[in-house]
Amino acid sequence: MAFTNKDVMELRAKTDAGVMDCKRALIETDGNMDAAVKYLREQGILKADKKATRIAAEGIVDSYIHMGGKIGVLVEVNCETDFVAKSDKFKELVHNIAMQIAAAKPLYLAIEDVPASVIESEREIARAQELKEEKPKPAAVIEKIVEGKIKKFYKDVCLLEQVYVRDSSKTISQLVSETIALIGEKISIRRFARFEMGEGLQKKADTFADEIAEQLNKIK
Repeated sequence: MAFTNKDVMELRAKTDAGVMDCKRALIETDGNMDAAVKYLREQGILKADKKATRIAAEGIVDSYIHMGGKIGVLVEVNCETDFVAKSDKFKELVHNIAMQIAAAKPLYLAIEDVPASVIESEREIARAQELKEEKPKPAAVIEKIVEGKIKKFYKDVCLLEQVYVRDSSKTISQLVSETIALIGEKISIRRFARFEMGEGLQKKADTFADEIAEQLNKIK
């Protein structure tokens, strides 16, 4: 079942959830409005969204250093109170996010942070790839394929859209929303930085991300 922008706005009006969360819910439920509302509840997004306007000025900066010092990550995650910032659950979330950044190499925090010029460049590359095919596709089909590749691009480069490396059934956005529902406070990832030894220098190709993923699998 397809859905329109009107359906997204209707779901938003019913739930007060964010536009991107509403779109995701409709995609996951094949456009079924009732199922989409249920999906948002199950993901803890409704509870999370009600806290979205609160001020999150507390939190912690955490670091993750890959064994041997080959990769380093700093991430700032905010919450509302110092009490929550000191809790084990919050600290666990922040550390897992730092490990995610080390393993999955996000370039941006959210879709909204990707420059328009970068998105357009990705679209042009995707179109050019399709136009090189021996059997040309109709323009409308090509555009659908291009948008599909853009969605995949977001999942690759945006931290909140990435699949969680320790549980492939959820994204980082869903992980944060679940923790908000458990803790009862607004939580937001503010910023991060990732450093890789020798990055930008000419050297042999390494597989640091694969090494980290392997370590994560061992501690599951």
